[in-house]
Parts: sequence; structure tokens; C-alpha cells
Amino acid sequence: MDYIKLGKTGLKVSPLCMGTMQFGWSVNEADTHRILSATIDAGVNFIDTADIYSKWVDGNPGGVSETYIGNWIRKNKIPRDQIVLATKVRGEMGKGPNDQGLGRVHIINAVEASLRRLQTDYIDLYQSHWTDDDTPVEETLRAFDDLVKQGKVRYLGASNYAAWELMQALWTSDRHNLMRYDSLQPHYNLIHRDEFERELRTVCKEYEIAVIPYSPLAGGFLTGKYRKNESLPKSKRAEGRIHAMTDKNFALIEEMEIIALRYKATISQVALAWMMADPVITSPIIGATSIEQLNENLGALKVKLAEDEIAFLSKLTEWKVEEE
Repeated sequence: MDYIKLGKTGLKVSPLCMGTMQFGWSVNEADTHRILSATIDAGVNFIDTADIYSKWVDGNPGGVSETYIGNWIRKNKIPRDQIVLATKVRGEMGKGPNDQGLGRVHIINAVEASLRRLQTDYIDLYQSHWTDDDTPVEETLRAFDDLVKQGKVRYLGASNYAAWELMQALWTSDRHNLMRYDSLQPHYNLIHRDEFERELRTVCKEYEIAVIPYSPLAGGFLTGKYRKNESLPKSKRAEGRIHAMTDKNFALIEEMEIIALRYKATISQVALAWMMADPVITSPIIGATSIEQLNENLGALKVKLAEDEIAFLSKLTEWKVEEE
């Protein structure tokens, strides 16, 4: 496993990150432990979660993914310094007025709760899950800076930030000598490129910010599980992919399958390989509901696309409008 620096920091992470949104949602605790152990055994040291996972499930209070991870660390006596643990703060974790957001009160309360659930003394990467218009950026960053000084957090990251919001945060950190965001978690994949590439990519490259994209397989569409003229599976997940069911995207899948056959690979491995070929990308976040799915995703590390194949896929999914 070739490890990569997290942006301009000295922290080394694996080129794929294990996302854990599914733990406590579609994966029970026993299977969660097995998947996490297989992840570490494969050399992946980067695990990403959030305090609100999986609060959207009926009867789930949130914090379940963190709890499963903490129990796994304790039960298996995982050396804490051998994993890079990332979590997030922002979402609603209670009914009180200060039980959500990026204000000092919620951040301080939320980090203590995450530490308890994760059963650890520190979080390697603490991330703003999304922005908070009700809180000054300086207040958020000062609270984060204090947590770093206290040793409860090592590095800071942002998720779902627009380019101007990320620049505002970087400027505030620089002006007030505060810890800055060293990573960005954007929504990015072959069929959803403009949100990141329009402005964020340039900012991340210029300021050496690590990029750890989520949904690199477009919620399963880029696995090839959905095909043109085939009935859509009856599930909420499939219904959520309807927007991707276009002739252009189905044609992309067919071309990716041809490329995959050349490498004895899968369509999903080609999608991940295309993303990892970009030097601006640090570590795409994969998800797995089984060890078999984990191994398939990890197989992408062995797929090195040719430059003309990368250019071909990029051209097929080009979002920029040519000026006449």
C-alpha cells in the first residue's frame, strides 16, 4: 500500500478511505466489525464517519456508526496510532437549540460525545459536515483551534463547502493565526464533476488541500448495476438514482465496461481508477456492505488506466460548455 500525505500536512493516509455511513443502517454491528478488520488487514488506515450516521433511520438516534467503530477498536485491541480516524460535526444531535450547528457550544459538546462513542482520546481529522450561516466562521475555527491545542483533535477538514466558503475559512485562519482546513470532502464522481471542478479543484490544488471525495461510484450507478432498458430494482436507493438514468450515462457505462475487460477489472474499479489518476485527489471514500464488495473496491488500486483512456472517459463526461 502506497500511503499519501493529507494535503500539506505530514499525516499519511491510504489512497482509499473507508466510509461508514452504512454501518448501523444497512450493516449490523457484527458485519461492521468484520468489514473494518478486513479493511485494516488490507492496509487501508483511513476511516471516515460522522456523528449523525445513521440518524435518518427510524429509531436511530445518530452516533451509531461511531459507536460501532469504537466497539470494534476496543474489542479487537486495534492500535490507535495505526488508524486515521475522521468524523464530522454540524448535524442535529438533539432537540435543543444548541444541539446542531458550528457554534462553540455545539462543537465542544459534540466532540466530547464523539470521543466517548469512538472510545478514543483524540480524533485525527475533525470536519465541518457542512456550513452554518448562523455562526461566524471565526467562532467555528477558534473552537476547532482550541480542540487542537487541547490534543482532542489533530487536523481539521471541511465537507460540502463552496469554493468561496472554503476561501473565506482559509483567509480567516490565516488572518487570526488559527488551524486551517487541510482537507475537503466534496461530492464528486464521473457523472457529477462540475460541482468540484468548476472552482473547488483549483482552490484545493493552489492551497494544497487534501481532496477526499464522497460518492465516487455515484450511489452505485458507476458499478454498472443499472442498465438501459432494464427494469429498475424496487428500492429507495434505486429510486434515488433515477436522475442518473440518461442515455449519455448509460453509454458511459458501456464504454467503461469495454475498458474494464481490458484490465480484467470491473466497471466500479475503472471509475475509482479514473479518479485516483488525478494528482489532486487524495483518497476517494468507498463504502462496503460486505467483504466481497470491499475487495472489489480495493481491486481498483491495481488498475492503472492509460492516459488516452483517462482522457476518453473525461471527454465522455465533459460538463463545460464550449464557447461559440
